[in-house]
Amino acid sequence: MEGYKTTIIKVTMLFFCFYGMVSAQKTSYCNPINIDYTYMIYNAYKDLSYRSGADPAVVKFKNEYYMFVTRSMGYWHSEDLNSWKFIHPEKWYFQGSNAPAAFNYRDSILYVAGDPSGQMSILYTDNPKKGDWKATPGILNNLQDPALFIDDNGESYIYWGSSNKFPVRAKKLDKKDRFKPSEDTYELFNLDPKKHGWERFGENHSDTILGGYIEGPWMNKYKDTYYLQYAAPGTEFSVYGDGVYTSKSPLGPFEYAPNNPFSYKPGGFVNGAGHGSTVQGPNDVFWHFSSMAVNVNIGWERRIGMFPTFFDADGVMHSNTRFGDYPHYAPNVLDKNGAFTGWMLLSYKKPVTVSSTLENFDGKNLVDENVKTYWVAETNDESQWIEIDLLRSSEIKAIQVNYNDYKSNLYGKVPGLFHQYIVEGSVDKISWFTLVDQLNNTNDVPNDYNEVTTHQKARFIRFKNKHVPMPYLSISDIRVFGKGNGKLPKSVSKFTVDRDEDRRDAQISWNARKDAAGYNILWGIAPDKLYSSWLVYDVDSLELKSLNTDQSYYFAIEAFNENGVSSKSKIIKVE
Repeated sequence: MEGYKTTIIKVTMLFFCFYGMVSAQKTSYCNPINIDYTYMIYNAYKDLSYRSGADPAVVKFKNEYYMFVTRSMGYWHSEDLNSWKFIHPEKWYFQGSNAPAAFNYRDSILYVAGDPSGQMSILYTDNPKKGDWKATPGILNNLQDPALFIDDNGESYIYWGSSNKFPVRAKKLDKKDRFKPSEDTYELFNLDPKKHGWERFGENHSDTILGGYIEGPWMNKYKDTYYLQYAAPGTEFSVYGDGVYTSKSPLGPFEYAPNNPFSYKPGGFVNGAGHGSTVQGPNDVFWHFSSMAVNVNIGWERRIGMFPTFFDADGVMHSNTRFGDYPHYAPNVLDKNGAFTGWMLLSYKKPVTVSSTLENFDGKNLVDENVKTYWVAETNDESQWIEIDLLRSSEIKAIQVNYNDYKSNLYGKVPGLFHQYIVEGSVDKISWFTLVDQLNNTNDVPNDYNEVTTHQKARFIRFKNKHVPMPYLSISDIRVFGKGNGKLPKSVSKFTVDRDEDRRDAQISWNARKDAAGYNILWGIAPDKLYSSWLVYDVDSLELKSLNTDQSYYFAIEAFNENGVSSKSKIIKVE
């Protein structure tokens, strides 16, 4: 009998090893995060259908997490900051809310959303899973992008700002009198684009006539220092980021952080790391949630990204955006602190064959590492497939399928949306095995990321469609991650950084390597504080326009390919 049980156990384990390819408990995540983003309804664009999620306010409440997002008709709940479930609140206050703010106060969550032209109420509930929100009388007026903060001593504040003219401002709130705001308004700080290159408006801070926007304040207290964060220069740009000012008082005076922007992701597949919030997650690691630009249908088409965030020994706040849209360890994984897994992109610019193509939306867009380009099939039925040739057999660790909303004709929070597909692998294009099985999936997964638990080796990757909720099957990129079997690239040579007469700008160049797919340019305010990075492919130069004029910098570069990352170059100091 014992032998029989042992045989059953072995057979069962073999079954799950072979067929249970997708991990039930993910140990990693990949930006943009995979939540059921709401389709937007704006009066000015009532005939334009697109998903969006932006301006995330994430708070910890009773050791769980809640994420409030612009115009999402509800909010999301998570136990671990990795798996999220949408909540339709019992009381409906969220349909048109912009740039929400939230705060955990005692036994309740407080919530308020921006309204630049009318009264606003602070809402509260002690049961956010149910969503029985109650409202204080409307006592706040004409505030856009608000942020709530209650200090350890009980003193309460509201910050706000979304303007290319006015500064971030604040008022004290009287909790004893329905959070009544003070008569006094405190002007805290504004943009200074003549000194801070990253605050200049336009793509790559091109410094257009229209000034940059300062917006989205968020306050954290760490030890005895207050960190007031803000976004610039505009949500539609790949260079959208977050800066921070510090103070020993909630109302200042505030000091500009020399490593600003502390959250910045201008390169890679999906860009932007601005207008966010910072929350202390599992294992006491901080995470910065922010807005990432898609900007295909409209400039307000966005997604949510999250980045591990730290305070170093000198109190310098910084987010880790290096390889910021590659797989990183999930917040719930002990002792990893959200580090990069080392799983490389295997699918970049590899040969692609597709079942059909609508108009000029070519299959090569599926592997170009650009969220703004996409493939569209002629139909959205089960006959549609994609095949990627990785050119050599590699160990497959994870796959991300990023759907695109081409003429989706969906509006609002539509019930019953789901995606179904299967991804198979092969070493010889004859025998195929399952890598990701979503054939019975019943969830809406627009940026579906799945680990491959058996870590199969494959050269050929095949996606087969079963169901999409949109009229068209359209995908921006299928991203295959893993480890190649070749050599790492050698370290980069002839790396130079020339700071322009305009000290906000620098011209960076290097010798391109044939064994490299791309490069990370790293910079910071000290040799051990290279906190900023910019990932590029297929180039040997970069114009960096985000520097602060009164700051010296240190630069380095690393090369990468599908086998891994080279050693860093020698660090260069630039006065």
